[in-house]
Amino acid sequence: MVGTPLAGALLLLLPAGRFLPGDVAVRRYGVAVSGVTLLVAAVALAAFDFGSPTRMQFGVNEEWALSVGLRFHLGVDGISLPLVVLTALLTFLCFLYTIKHPPAGGSTRLLTALLLVLEVGLLGTFVALDLVLFFVFFEVVLIPMYVVIALWGGAGRRAAAYKFILYTLLGSGLLLVGMLLVAVNAGTLDMTELATRQGAGLTHGIQVTAFLLMGLGFAVKAPMWPLHTWLPDAHTEAPTVGSVLLAGVLLKMGTYGFVRIAVPGAPEGAEFWAPWLGLLAVIGIVYGALACLAQRDLKRMIAYSSVGHMGFVLLGIATLTPVGLNAALFGNIAHGLITGLLFFLAGAVKERYGTGDLDALGGGMLAKAPTLASILTFASVASLGLPGLAGFWGEMLALLGAYKPHGDLPRETFMTFMAIGGLGAVLTAAYFLRMLAKITHGPPSEVVAARSVAGISVYEYAAWTPLIVLTLLVGLWPKALLEVTTAPVRALLGGG
Repeated sequence: MVGTPLAGALLLLLPAGRFLPGDVAVRRYGVAVSGVTLLVAAVALAAFDFGSPTRMQFGVNEEWALSVGLRFHLGVDGISLPLVVLTALLTFLCFLYTIKHPPAGGSTRLLTALLLVLEVGLLGTFVALDLVLFFVFFEVVLIPMYVVIALWGGAGRRAAAYKFILYTLLGSGLLLVGMLLVAVNAGTLDMTELATRQGAGLTHGIQVTAFLLMGLGFAVKAPMWPLHTWLPDAHTEAPTVGSVLLAGVLLKMGTYGFVRIAVPGAPEGAEFWAPWLGLLAVIGIVYGALACLAQRDLKRMIAYSSVGHMGFVLLGIATLTPVGLNAALFGNIAHGLITGLLFFLAGAVKERYGTGDLDALGGGMLAKAPTLASILTFASVASLGLPGLAGFWGEMLALLGAYKPHGDLPRETFMTFMAIGGLGAVLTAAYFLRMLAKITHGPPSEVVAARSVAGISVYEYAAWTPLIVLTLLVGLWPKALLEVTTAPVRALLGGG
């Protein structure tokens, strides 16, 4: 699964005159390679032993650099499997979308290669079981995303790309130091062994320091307030497919790292910093909602909404309970589905009307483009946490986890966080309803009325429909996802 997109990217180094002449052929090639990757992920999903989700399955464990203890160790369990499938699905849908709606400018061949390398890094991050291998895959993602933003983004793309790379490289440096601090003192790089040990052999001081360093590195990716400032610019300037993958998958690398490495690897450090993590999480929830209320650009508003939604994920992690970590993992998947759909829709709106400015759009889209406006309404109410849709469960479970956090954490403090998080959920509803009032309802504005917009293409339907269906299925049947994650989450927390 990891090798398929890598091989696909390497084949694009062949001369264009001999291999895949023409942009259309290259775009179809991207669909084919990502489709094969998705097929492998689907086979893994079908073959996965759901009766034993705590066990690492489909494992690869080969010598890499044995003299320093490095191994090429891969595997998947109930925690990583949903993220692996989400990554393969969103990448395939992005390639499918570009068949008819390619980003303007730049080489199609280069864009296809970059997206395939990006998929390699994302998938590798979720299946790596060696700390150094995890870090390698974690870093592979940076350069492709930087180039995608810098070459195919909007008017401010260069500044946004520089900001993205500087923030994430700084976070990666801290992350590497924290992981090596754990590995050197524990005497192993094996992530499964570190999770089993639950910090055994590491002093309290080392765990506190290591969790802080790793937490800062993961928090940049998450993104956690106040380390989030690279995100709105990157989302706003990135092309549609860049924004979808950035929001849908790349942000999950940080929260996955907390769950997979930081919490089980340094549990005393996690307990020490948990109240501070919870505090920054709820600040992010409220800040993200208030920032959304102040936005005038559709993509920028959706970008700030990610700060708030990922705040709920971080709050769930901070509780250090099975309920809270399940909330985080559920929130990751729900956010990937819903926000990926929202960025697809934001791109469709800008493509048709030439702007994403809410005031310029001015309303009336339901009258002039009812199907597009209806799907945008569905995605918005899913994102604001309407019961019965995927967005509801992650937020509700995170607040439930805060109501009853780990026994060694201050319950009164976390109940305060729960109340603040509840306020953030109300504000989330406010900014999405405000957005819908501005662009979908009311009489058509001059911008909307003046344009005879194209209907939704087959490729747009193909890219959006799976996300709509999964948002409904996960929302109506949350048990399907929770049963996969619950047992491995309890194992990561030491069986608690």
